[in-house]
Amino acid sequence: MLKSINPFNYSLIKEYDEYTDEQVKQILNNVNAAYKVWKTTGFTERKEKLKKAAQILRDKKETYALLMTQEMGKPITQAKAEVEKCARVCDYYAEGAEKFLRDEHFNTEASKSYVTYQPIGVVLAVMPWNFPFWQVFRFAAPNLMAGNAGALKHSSNVTGCALAIEAIFQEAGFPENIFRTLVIGSAKVNAVIENPIIKAVTLTGSTPAGKAVAAAAGGALKKTVLELGGSDPYIILDDADLDTAVPACIEARFLNGGQSCIAAKRFIVVESIYEEFVKRFIDLANAKIMGDPQNEKTYIGPQSRKELRDELHLQVLKSAELGAKLLLGGVIPEGPGAFYPATVLTDVKKGMPAYNEELFGPVAAIIKVKNEEEAIKVANDTVFGLGGAVFTKDSARGELIAKEKIQAGSCFVNDYVKSDPRLPFGGIKESGYGRELAPFGIKEFVNIKTVVVK
Repeated sequence: MLKSINPFNYSLIKEYDEYTDEQVKQILNNVNAAYKVWKTTGFTERKEKLKKAAQILRDKKETYALLMTQEMGKPITQAKAEVEKCARVCDYYAEGAEKFLRDEHFNTEASKSYVTYQPIGVVLAVMPWNFPFWQVFRFAAPNLMAGNAGALKHSSNVTGCALAIEAIFQEAGFPENIFRTLVIGSAKVNAVIENPIIKAVTLTGSTPAGKAVAAAAGGALKKTVLELGGSDPYIILDDADLDTAVPACIEARFLNGGQSCIAAKRFIVVESIYEEFVKRFIDLANAKIMGDPQNEKTYIGPQSRKELRDELHLQVLKSAELGAKLLLGGVIPEGPGAFYPATVLTDVKKGMPAYNEELFGPVAAIIKVKNEEEAIKVANDTVFGLGGAVFTKDSARGELIAKEKIQAGSCFVNDYVKSDPRLPFGGIKESGYGRELAPFGIKEFVNIKTVVVK
């Protein structure tokens, strides 16, 4: 039995019977049968249906946003923005897929030499709860346009979102079984991966989860794309414009309650502006309203689950025991709900959870450094490599650091890291491999076939 529980007040939203092994096998058979027809359709037909899905998302934005808010505590204004972003990624691939997958010709001794991109079959997506619509649509939109089919294993606490997404594709006119949700727990994922119908796996989640899925998929010789955890460094140089840097850093840390792989996790500040940065940061963080996520004014809702909130609190306490200074927050509020306040730790050093681990919640770790050289060293002193940012009035200086010196899949200058359908997204090191979005994302799960005609 899978349960969807509202983290705002711990009320039970709904219980779902877990699919049996036989039900899962039958669903996968049905998805595979739908794929065999879908792969023969043209881009015009696929485009029409995906554009329709985008329209459904926009037409029912309020409904889908409320569902996210109730199931995982996302503030309602941020939930609405997420639905709109899903519609944009549908539009992006609907308009661009044919161009992205066009045959590419090469000059050789043969009369014809070219690469063609062909669908590979049913792709399994193992998705997290923190962006319950966006994570799914950024996988589904390119894969359906490429001619693949999708099977979704979503996080158990957002099963309602998972089934709603399945219904969107059906309402949009896609074949009934081209995208199906598997209502199962994590214990059944390996058996799905081993099923010969599954041709590839994509996962967004924690690094341990990624390693487990990669091992299972590797044993079955199936390709994976993994977008995993992060401890994104934000370097604040001595010439940074704090009027720009501080608000951007606040957004980067506290959006979605800090529950994002690409949220800013470590703020690395040059000592000459350290005190001013900390003062401004605390003032803005303290102004963020925490409360009922259905209230339009709320910026920080509850954490998605009580046990995850409690784990985050232990990381904060342990960091404080090891010498970090708690300047804001760090106290679990009384009353119901998995709430955790905006929290700021300074004097963060290597060996503390706030330095070494991913803090998946509204906790900012601020680190003082002497200069740019030390800032870059600290930024790269992590097992993760998802995103990063540099703040400086000298854009050329910032660009050089972003391009050449920060070890990450994305690095922004004078802005916070965010995903965009037009740009590739993914990480290195223990933040995973492969890329989603942009033309790169649609080519991850296709057969890049060489054709030579003598």
